[in-house]
Amino acid sequence: MEEYNQNIRKHSGFTFTKYEEEEKSPFERLLEVFQELIVHTSGDVDETLDWMDQLNLEYNLYTDDYTKADFIEDLKKHGYIRDDEDKPDGKGMVITAKTEQIVRQRALDQIFGELRKSGKGNHKTKHTGVGQDKTGEMRSYSFGDSIDQIAITESVKNAFTNNGIDDFRLTEQDLVVNDTHHSAQMSTVLMIDISHSMILYGEDRITPAKKVAMALVELIKTRYPKDSIEIIVFGNDAWPIKVKDLPYLQVGPYHTNTVAGLDLALGLLRRKKHANRQIFMITDGKPSCLNLPNGEYYKNSFGLDPHITDKCMNKAKEARKLNIPITTFMIAQDPYLQQFVEEFTAANQGKAFYTGLKGLGQMIFEDYEKNKKRNIR
Repeated sequence: MEEYNQNIRKHSGFTFTKYEEEEKSPFERLLEVFQELIVHTSGDVDETLDWMDQLNLEYNLYTDDYTKADFIEDLKKHGYIRDDEDKPDGKGMVITAKTEQIVRQRALDQIFGELRKSGKGNHKTKHTGVGQDKTGEMRSYSFGDSIDQIAITESVKNAFTNNGIDDFRLTEQDLVVNDTHHSAQMSTVLMIDISHSMILYGEDRITPAKKVAMALVELIKTRYPKDSIEIIVFGNDAWPIKVKDLPYLQVGPYHTNTVAGLDLALGLLRRKKHANRQIFMITDGKPSCLNLPNGEYYKNSFGLDPHITDKCMNKAKEARKLNIPITTFMIAQDPYLQQFVEEFTAANQGKAFYTGLKGLGQMIFEDYEKNKKRNIR
């Protein structure tokens, strides 16, 4: 066998060697740990370094040749952290925009690792027209078709058939083009539940939700640059957050005001000119809060309150009339909550997934990719 392998190497012109993983520097190894922990600590550099101190006791992260002080100095030198200017005594550090982007890219690699950047990323619809993906069929040339859509071989063949060899000429009537799917843009609002239950019962649910949000944002920016995504968080109230705020996202002592979140999401999508609009909602709890006209809150954490759920159903129907599907990713597994989600989904004619934290990102990606059946208006 060894002789056989040697003959292959000899006659193939290639030289094969045993793969050896490139050795990482101490800074590169520690940076990976830092990037992972900074998401769990919601962007708190000091807390992250404290966690690394704890890990160092067990795994010897630092050495005499490369100390914690060396690592902090390199983080500053490479632009990952800086001193917090808001603290007068000079103590404390914060992450930079560079780190915010790096953790989004890391989340993308972790959740959608098989994807690569593409120049254009558009969603197919059942309509044909100008696009990237060929349908496998050809049609006659029409004014406005792009030159790169023309099927040269078939068009020349038509010219020979129609005009003959002696009087060869290529006319518009001879031209055929490769038919393609119409390119559709997508406007997405991602709603994230930040009620207190997202960290109850010893399970950290907010960190996976943050990672999914960061991955989805980075995916759209790289693979679907013409699409748009906006992030909403909802607790007692709902408010939009910027992409740069995602690493710092934390839960609060909130109830779950699903109606406020949906109301804000619909308001944002009404302004969009794109034909395809959708809402993704990540939640683990039941709706338990409403805003009252006098500025106070109506709250009920015990069971499903019809006064609250009826308002949710009205929002689901409102979204349906606007042709905006709502896809709910329900982390909790309670049967009575699943029944509510089923009724909510039926009112909207959307979709629902009942899932744990594992595989949440992949399901969101797959649903985003498959959401290509709505008409272009």
